[in-house]
Amino acid sequence: MKWRIQHRTYYAYETPARESFNEVRLTPTSGGRQTLDSFSLKTTPSATTRRYDDFWGNAVHHFDIAAPHSSLMIESEALVTTQAPPQVPKDTLLPPPLSNTEFSADYITESRFVDLEPATWRLAVDATAGLEDLWQKTLSIMRFVHGHLTYEPASTHVHTPLREVLERRRGVCQDYAHMMIGLCRSLKMPARYVSGYLATEKASATHAWVELLLPTLGWYPLDPTHNCQLDGTYVKLAVGRDYSDVPPVTGFYKGSSRRKMEVSVNIQPG
Repeated sequence: MKWRIQHRTYYAYETPARESFNEVRLTPTSGGRQTLDSFSLKTTPSATTRRYDDFWGNAVHHFDIAAPHSSLMIESEALVTTQAPPQVPKDTLLPPPLSNTEFSADYITESRFVDLEPATWRLAVDATAGLEDLWQKTLSIMRFVHGHLTYEPASTHVHTPLREVLERRRGVCQDYAHMMIGLCRSLKMPARYVSGYLATEKASATHAWVELLLPTLGWYPLDPTHNCQLDGTYVKLAVGRDYSDVPPVTGFYKGSSRRKMEVSVNIQPG
């Protein structure tokens, strides 16, 4: 499937901002089942953007604006070709977990928004009771998370920690992802956070899901928000330990902290 994605982030400041520095993680990945055909990024006021790859392998563009400005617009446009991952039958049995954690050590420990407290481990044990096979445990955890939380827009924010999500039992896609990651890591199953887009008939939006390091499958994606394996409507942007590693736009500036932010995403078949 081919998608044309336009992402716009707009800031309006109560008083002019100055010495603004920003990082942008809006470049879709390229490789495997996804190909980035083209990408462009522009800002208003105009600024020179530079790129580097972060510790997790994500493309990061950064720019600064020294002069005072009352607003900031960041616009990206990408053309991406996607293929659905192979669907793994529900009755599949996998060999024992991978013993080599050289590239997964960061994905089995606590991170900023994912704790491994006893309550998290207890839920993981309950979710996988009686199961020995790794794939069956994975599917059971995904089903458990999907049923444990109630999807409620604006019930949390991007900085809500996992323990608070578990207490409220409601949230949005990043909360479902954080919970599944926490339960998996509690059982020493490497899991990482994925940010991206989801194109559906009803809406186009940013989204979050999970990848688990599984024998014979490698980093395999699952969506606990919808309790499903992925198809070609998912577009991957970045990966990390949790949301704190992959925010689409982040930065700092000098000036009043009072500001308004508007984000819009438009995804159309390419």
